[in-house]
Formats: sequence, structure tokens, C-alpha cells
Amino acid sequence: MPTLLVTGATGFLGRHLVRELVAAGNLVRGLSRSASGDAALVALGAQPVRGHLGDTAALAAATAGCEAVFHTAADTNNWGPGDAAQTDTNVGGTARLIAAARAAGVATFVHTSSVSAYSHRVHGTLREDVPQRGAESWINYERTKHAAERLVRESGLPFLVFQPAHILGPGDYNNWSNLIRLIDAGKLPGAPPGSGAFADVREVARAQVRAWQGPRRDEAWLLGGEHATFLALIQEVGRQLGKPTPSRPMPAPVLRIYARALDLVSRITRRPPSVTPVAAAFTSHHLKVDSSKAEHELGYRSTPLPQLLADTIAWLRAEGLMPAQAVPPSDMP
Repeated sequence: MPTLLVTGATGFLGRHLVRELVAAGNLVRGLSRSASGDAALVALGAQPVRGHLGDTAALAAATAGCEAVFHTAADTNNWGPGDAAQTDTNVGGTARLIAAARAAGVATFVHTSSVSAYSHRVHGTLREDVPQRGAESWINYERTKHAAERLVRESGLPFLVFQPAHILGPGDYNNWSNLIRLIDAGKLPGAPPGSGAFADVREVARAQVRAWQGPRRDEAWLLGGEHATFLALIQEVGRQLGKPTPSRPMPAPVLRIYARALDLVSRITRRPPSVTPVAAAFTSHHLKVDSSKAEHELGYRSTPLPQLLADTIAWLRAEGLMPAQAVPPSDMP
């Protein structure tokens, strides 16, 4: 039975990946930072290993005897004051993990990168042969994801790299689920003007497992999904919830000015703003992703956006993170 390590194991993608790997009959270790994280991993059938990407001793212990490392942990901060910590996690943490994996004789390093390694500066449809421009970006997240992926590619370890787009699905506590809850509460301030490719977290996890189980190494795959404007996404959520939504998006220049104003205030309050200049740039961009390589080689599938949103909303309600759906009154006496 292979022993595997998953970093970010208590996160959105990490939990799905742990579940898939355990179901496939592997002994899975998950890096955990807390007692609640330990409990979550035990419930998934994994072995928690207390530590983090800055702890070299913990990384050495976690990778010992492992056949593969699945690296999903990342800092997705988009506010300037968090950039230094983000760089240490995304770049320094990846470097430390690679060193531990190499010392432990790990056979495969499976790395979750991002479409952000290409940068929002790249226009048109992303394919694996499109030159990456993340190193040129003013956005620290894009620079760090590009740098971390380069470290993996140059590590000398056999690698598998995955570059997912916007990830949606059940199990999302803090990402797109925040948008859904704002719509449900009637507090969404507006719709951004960009568009995205929406990947099903369950399919992203399955693609990684299938690739690791296969014979190929030193490969990368883009993982996209249905393309839609953010306005269309918001309106579909509103339709499913029965809540009003904007009829048109906010103009990109207005969104950027609004974000800059909030950012200036945040430097005084020292509290992250609701919309940062980075978030404004990301949500004004039109992201299109060609997933045909993953579809042909890994059986990767795109879940229709209405179904993906319905599954996410149902999970949020089941977890008590949104009010239960109202039951229509009965006509019976």
C-alpha cells in the first residue's frame, strides 16, 4: 500500500484529494496545523501529521517513506501587506518541501499550480504551450505561483503539474461560497465585468489521482471548465436561490477606482478591504482555458455550471452555512 503525503490536506481541494486517494487504497498522510485539522483528516481516513511548510523538521518526518507528495497548500492572499508571508509560503514552502521530498527519495511530486502562473496579462485562450508571464506580473500571487511551478519543474524530481482555473464545488468554505452567501443575504454590492472558467473541485482531484496512477511524468495539464461571465454566474445563483441580482456588470474602470480607494483606507485601518486592486484585476479579466489535453489523457470532465452551483448550494445548506430552503406552504388543511 503506497504511502502518500498531501499538503493543504484540510483545505478545499486537499480534502477532496485525500478522499480520492484513500478510496483508491492508499495510506494517506495529511499535513495539519491544528487539532481540528487532525480530526478532519482522521474522519477522512487519513493520518494527520502536525506541521506546516515553514517547519523543515516536520516536512522531513512527513515525507519519510512516501512514494509521492501531493502539494496543494498555497497562500491565496490578494492584499499587499500579506505579500511577504505569501511569498514565503508559496515559494519558500515549495522549496523546503522539494528538499524534504528529494532527501526522502519521493518518486513523484504532484504539484497544484494555477492558471495564475500564466498571468492575467495573457489574453486569449490558455493552452499548455502558451508562454507563461507570471514572473512579469505586478500581482504577487501570480509571481509566486509561477516561481513555485518553476521550482518543481527544475527540481530534478519526476513531477506532475496541474493548473486549475476557478475551482467551485461542495466543500468550499471560503472561496466562491462567500459570493453565494452574499447573494443569499442580499448584500452583493455588484457584479464584476470579467469572466472565468469554472472547474469542479471533484474533477480536479480525480484528474490528479488518475495522472499519478498512470505512467507519464514531467507533464502539465490545464484544468478549466465551463466559461461564463461573472454576471452570468451571479444571475444563475440568484435564479437558484430566488434572490435578485444585478442586471449588468460594474464597468471595469469604476471597479478599479473603487478598489484603489478601499485599499488606501485599509492602509490606515490595517484591515483587508472587501475588494482589493488585485481582486479587481482578476475579476475584470476574461479567462478562457482549453482543457482538451486533460480531457483526452486523464478523462477530465467539465460539470455544467448550473449543476455545479446546485451541488455547492446544497452542500452549504447541509452544513448549516446557509439557511435551509424554504418549504412552500401546504394547501392541505
